[in-house]
Amino acid sequence: MSIRWRLGLAAVLMLAAAGAGAEERRITVAASPELIESGLLKHMLPRFSLKTGIRATSVPLEPGIEAEVLIGPAVDGGRPVFRGGETVYLAGAGAGAKQALAGRFLDWLASEIGQRTVASFAPDGKALYEPAADAKVEVKGPAVTGDALAGERLALVNCGRCHVVGEKNRMGGIDSTPSFAVLRTLGDWERRFRAFFTLNPHPAFTQVPGVTPPFDEARPPPIAPLEITLADIDAILAYAASLAPAELAEPLKYE
Repeated sequence: MSIRWRLGLAAVLMLAAAGAGAEERRITVAASPELIESGLLKHMLPRFSLKTGIRATSVPLEPGIEAEVLIGPAVDGGRPVFRGGETVYLAGAGAGAKQALAGRFLDWLASEIGQRTVASFAPDGKALYEPAADAKVEVKGPAVTGDALAGERLALVNCGRCHVVGEKNRMGGIDSTPSFAVLRTLGDWERRFRAFFTLNPHPAFTQVPGVTPPFDEARPPPIAPLEITLADIDAILAYAASLAPAELAEPLKYE
Protein backbone atom coordinates (compact mmCIF):
# COMPACT_ATOMS: atom_id res chain seq x y z
CA MET A 1 0.00 0.00 0.00
CA SER A 2 1.60 3.30 -1.11
CA ILE A 3 2.00 6.29 1.17
CA ARG A 4 -0.09 8.40 -1.23
CA TRP A 5 -2.92 5.87 -1.12
CA ARG A 6 -2.80 5.77 2.68
CA LEU A 7 -2.89 9.55 2.90
CA GLY A 8 -5.87 9.64 0.54
CA LEU A 9 -7.71 7.02 2.57
CA ALA A 10 -7.01 8.93 5.78
CA ALA A 11 -8.35 12.13 4.22
CA VAL A 12 -11.55 10.40 3.10
CA LEU A 13 -12.07 8.93 6.58
CA MET A 14 -11.49 12.31 8.22
CA LEU A 15 -14.00 13.98 5.90
CA ALA A 16 -16.56 11.24 6.59
CA ALA A 17 -16.05 11.60 10.34
CA ALA A 18 -16.41 15.36 10.09
CA GLY A 19 -19.61 14.98 8.09
CA ALA A 20 -21.04 12.54 10.62
CA GLY A 21 -20.13 14.87 13.46
CA ALA A 22 -21.80 17.81 11.74
CA GLU A 23 -24.94 15.75 11.17
CA GLU A 24 -25.01 14.78 14.85
CA ARG A 25 -24.72 18.45 15.91
CA ARG A 26 -27.91 19.45 14.16
CA ILE A 27 -31.35 20.05 15.67
CA THR A 28 -34.80 20.91 14.38
CA VAL A 29 -36.80 23.69 16.02
CA ALA A 30 -40.57 23.48 15.54
CA ALA A 31 -42.10 26.92 16.09
CA SER A 32 -45.56 28.43 15.73
CA PRO A 33 -46.11 29.42 12.08
CA GLU A 34 -46.43 33.13 12.91
CA LEU A 35 -42.93 33.08 14.45
CA ILE A 36 -41.45 31.61 11.29
CA GLU A 37 -43.41 33.99 9.07
CA SER A 38 -42.22 36.99 11.07
CA GLY A 39 -38.58 36.09 10.38
CA LEU A 40 -37.66 35.63 14.05
CA LEU A 41 -36.24 32.14 13.52
CA LYS A 42 -34.07 33.31 10.60
CA HIS A 43 -32.75 36.03 12.88
CA MET A 44 -32.27 33.81 15.92
CA LEU A 45 -31.04 30.42 14.75
CA PRO A 46 -27.87 31.55 12.89
CA ARG A 47 -26.78 33.45 16.01
CA PHE A 48 -27.29 30.37 18.15
CA SER A 49 -25.31 28.26 15.65
CA LEU A 50 -22.48 30.80 15.56
CA LYS A 51 -22.28 30.75 19.36
CA THR A 52 -22.47 26.98 19.86
CA GLY A 53 -21.51 25.29 16.60
CA ILE A 54 -24.87 23.47 16.61
CA ARG A 55 -26.82 23.85 13.37
CA ALA A 56 -30.54 24.50 13.78
CA THR A 57 -33.31 24.49 11.20
CA SER A 58 -36.94 25.52 11.70
CA VAL A 59 -40.22 23.85 10.78
CA PRO A 60 -43.82 24.85 11.58
CA LEU A 61 -45.12 23.55 14.89
CA GLU A 62 -48.03 21.18 14.35
CA PRO A 63 -49.53 18.19 16.19
CA GLY A 64 -47.29 15.12 16.07
CA ILE A 65 -44.26 17.00 14.73
CA GLU A 66 -40.91 15.38 15.48
CA ALA A 67 -38.40 18.01 16.53
CA GLU A 68 -35.79 18.44 19.23
CA VAL A 69 -37.20 21.83 20.34
CA LEU A 70 -40.78 23.13 20.41
CA ILE A 71 -41.71 26.84 20.64
CA GLY A 72 -45.30 28.03 20.90
CA PRO A 73 -47.91 29.47 23.25
CA ALA A 74 -49.08 26.04 24.45
CA VAL A 75 -46.01 23.81 24.78
CA ASP A 76 -46.64 21.38 27.65
CA GLY A 77 -43.93 21.71 30.28
CA GLY A 78 -42.26 24.55 28.38
CA ARG A 79 -40.60 27.56 29.97
CA PRO A 80 -41.53 31.18 29.08
CA VAL A 81 -38.94 32.65 26.69
CA PHE A 82 -40.43 35.70 24.97
CA ARG A 83 -43.61 37.66 24.45
CA GLY A 84 -45.29 38.91 21.29
CA GLY A 85 -48.08 41.33 22.13
CA GLU A 86 -50.16 39.61 24.78
CA THR A 87 -48.96 36.13 23.82
CA VAL A 88 -46.26 34.48 25.91
CA TYR A 89 -44.30 31.85 23.99
CA LEU A 90 -42.97 28.75 25.74
CA ALA A 91 -40.02 26.60 24.70
CA GLY A 92 -39.48 22.97 25.60
CA ALA A 93 -37.66 19.88 24.42
CA GLY A 94 -39.47 17.57 22.03
CA ALA A 95 -38.85 13.97 21.08
CA GLY A 96 -35.57 12.64 19.77
CA ALA A 97 -32.23 11.39 21.01
CA LYS A 98 -30.47 14.77 20.90
CA GLN A 99 -31.72 15.95 24.28
CA ALA A 100 -28.32 17.40 25.22
CA LEU A 101 -28.31 19.60 22.10
CA ALA A 102 -31.91 20.62 22.74
CA GLY A 103 -30.92 21.56 26.27
CA ARG A 104 -28.11 23.74 24.91
CA PHE A 105 -30.61 25.63 22.76
CA LEU A 106 -33.09 26.08 25.61
CA ASP A 107 -30.35 27.29 27.92
CA TRP A 108 -29.11 29.74 25.28
CA LEU A 109 -32.60 31.09 24.54
CA ALA A 110 -33.29 31.72 28.25
CA SER A 111 -29.85 33.26 28.81
CA GLU A 112 -29.05 36.97 28.70
CA ILE A 113 -27.54 36.57 25.23
CA GLY A 114 -30.56 34.69 23.89
CA GLN A 115 -32.98 37.20 25.40
CA ARG A 116 -31.02 40.10 23.86
CA THR A 117 -31.14 38.30 20.52
CA VAL A 118 -34.93 38.14 20.69
CA ALA A 119 -35.17 41.81 21.71
CA SER A 120 -32.87 42.90 18.87
CA PHE A 121 -35.18 41.46 16.21
CA ALA A 122 -36.74 44.66 14.86
CA PRO A 123 -37.73 44.52 11.18
CA ASP A 124 -38.50 48.00 9.86
CA GLY A 125 -37.07 49.37 13.11
CA LYS A 126 -39.88 48.01 15.30
CA ALA A 127 -39.28 45.25 17.84
CA LEU A 128 -41.90 42.49 17.53
CA TYR A 129 -40.97 40.42 20.57
CA GLU A 130 -39.67 41.12 24.05
CA PRO A 131 -37.87 38.91 26.57
CA ALA A 132 -40.12 36.96 28.89
CA ALA A 133 -37.84 34.39 30.55
CA ASP A 134 -39.10 35.58 33.96
CA ALA A 135 -42.79 35.52 33.02
CA LYS A 136 -45.10 33.46 35.17
CA VAL A 137 -47.40 31.30 33.05
CA GLU A 138 -49.90 28.80 34.35
CA VAL A 139 -49.69 25.69 32.25
CA LYS A 140 -52.27 22.99 32.88
CA GLY A 141 -50.73 19.58 33.33
CA PRO A 142 -52.20 16.25 32.30
CA ALA A 143 -55.02 14.70 34.26
CA VAL A 144 -53.55 11.91 36.37
CA THR A 145 -55.42 9.55 38.63
CA GLY A 146 -52.67 7.39 40.14
CA ASP A 147 -51.43 7.31 43.73
CA ALA A 148 -48.39 9.62 43.85
CA LEU A 149 -47.07 8.19 47.14
CA ALA A 150 -47.24 4.67 45.78
CA GLY A 151 -45.71 6.00 42.57
CA GLU A 152 -42.67 7.29 44.42
CA ARG A 153 -42.08 3.87 46.01
CA LEU A 154 -42.55 2.12 42.67
CA ALA A 155 -40.27 4.55 40.89
CA LEU A 156 -37.48 4.07 43.44
CA VAL A 157 -37.69 0.28 43.14
CA ASN A 158 -38.22 -0.04 39.39
CA CYS A 159 -36.65 3.09 37.91
CA GLY A 160 -34.09 4.06 40.54
CA ARG A 161 -31.48 1.62 39.30
CA CYS A 162 -30.98 3.85 36.24
CA HIS A 163 -32.72 7.21 36.96
CA VAL A 164 -32.53 9.71 39.77
CA VAL A 165 -36.21 9.83 40.68
CA GLY A 166 -36.03 12.33 43.55
CA GLU A 167 -34.18 13.39 46.68
CA LYS A 168 -34.24 9.89 48.14
CA ASN A 169 -31.85 8.57 45.48
CA ARG A 170 -30.28 11.80 44.21
CA MET A 171 -26.83 10.22 44.41
CA GLY A 172 -27.96 7.13 42.48
CA GLY A 173 -28.86 6.43 38.88
CA ILE A 174 -26.60 6.36 35.84
CA ASP A 175 -24.87 9.55 34.67
CA SER A 176 -26.02 9.14 31.07
CA THR A 177 -29.67 8.62 32.08
CA PRO A 178 -31.89 11.71 32.61
CA SER A 179 -33.42 12.28 36.02
CA PHE A 180 -37.18 12.48 36.49
CA ALA A 181 -36.86 16.25 36.99
CA VAL A 182 -35.07 16.63 33.66
CA LEU A 183 -37.63 14.44 31.91
CA ARG A 184 -40.32 16.74 33.32
CA THR A 185 -38.87 19.60 31.24
CA LEU A 186 -39.73 17.80 27.99
CA GLY A 187 -42.79 18.85 26.05
CA ASP A 188 -43.97 15.24 25.78
CA TRP A 189 -42.99 14.10 29.27
CA GLU A 190 -46.41 12.58 29.99
CA ARG A 191 -46.22 10.38 26.89
CA ARG A 192 -42.69 9.31 27.79
CA PHE A 193 -43.72 8.19 31.29
CA ARG A 194 -46.99 6.60 30.22
CA ALA A 195 -45.42 4.61 27.37
CA PHE A 196 -41.86 4.28 28.62
CA PHE A 197 -41.92 0.52 28.02
CA THR A 198 -42.07 1.19 24.25
CA LEU A 199 -39.02 3.47 24.26
CA ASN A 200 -35.49 2.10 24.01
CA PRO A 201 -33.86 0.53 25.89
CA HIS A 202 -36.89 -0.48 27.98
CA PRO A 203 -38.49 -3.04 25.60
CA ALA A 204 -35.43 -5.28 26.01
CA PHE A 205 -36.12 -5.89 29.70
CA THR A 206 -39.64 -4.64 30.56
CA GLN A 207 -42.86 -6.65 30.67
CA VAL A 208 -46.34 -5.17 31.12
CA PRO A 209 -48.83 -8.04 31.59
CA GLY A 210 -51.51 -8.02 28.92
CA VAL A 211 -49.70 -5.36 26.90
CA THR A 212 -46.19 -6.38 25.88
CA PRO A 213 -45.33 -9.65 24.13
CA PRO A 214 -43.22 -12.21 26.03
CA PHE A 215 -39.46 -12.07 25.65
CA ASP A 216 -37.89 -13.96 22.76
CA GLU A 217 -36.33 -17.08 24.29
CA ALA A 218 -33.39 -16.71 21.92
CA ARG A 219 -32.75 -13.16 23.18
CA PRO A 220 -33.09 -13.07 26.98
CA PRO A 221 -33.13 -9.68 28.76
CA PRO A 222 -29.63 -8.16 29.13
CA ILE A 223 -30.40 -7.17 32.75
CA ALA A 224 -32.79 -8.32 35.46
CA PRO A 225 -36.30 -8.20 33.94
CA LEU A 226 -38.73 -5.52 35.06
CA GLU A 227 -42.41 -6.47 35.37
CA ILE A 228 -44.81 -3.60 35.94
CA THR A 229 -48.58 -3.15 35.60
CA LEU A 230 -50.57 -0.36 33.99
CA ALA A 231 -51.78 0.65 37.47
CA ASP A 232 -48.15 0.92 38.58
CA ILE A 233 -47.41 3.14 35.59
CA ASP A 234 -50.35 5.41 36.46
CA ALA A 235 -48.97 5.74 39.99
CA ILE A 236 -45.47 6.59 38.71
CA LEU A 237 -46.98 9.14 36.32
CA ALA A 238 -48.84 10.75 39.24
CA TYR A 239 -45.58 10.97 41.17
CA ALA A 240 -43.78 12.48 38.16
CA ALA A 241 -46.57 15.06 37.80
CA SER A 242 -45.94 16.15 41.39
CA LEU A 243 -42.30 16.99 40.64
CA ALA A 244 -41.13 20.42 39.59
CA PRO A 245 -39.28 20.44 36.24
CA ALA A 246 -35.53 20.93 36.53
CA GLU A 247 -34.35 24.54 36.23
CA LEU A 248 -32.04 23.89 33.28
CA ALA A 249 -31.32 27.58 32.73
CA GLU A 250 -30.16 28.12 36.31
CA PRO A 251 -26.45 29.03 36.57
CA LEU A 252 -24.15 26.28 37.80
CA LYS A 253 -23.45 26.37 41.52
CA TYR A 254 -20.03 25.44 42.80
CA GLU A 255 -19.47 24.12 46.30
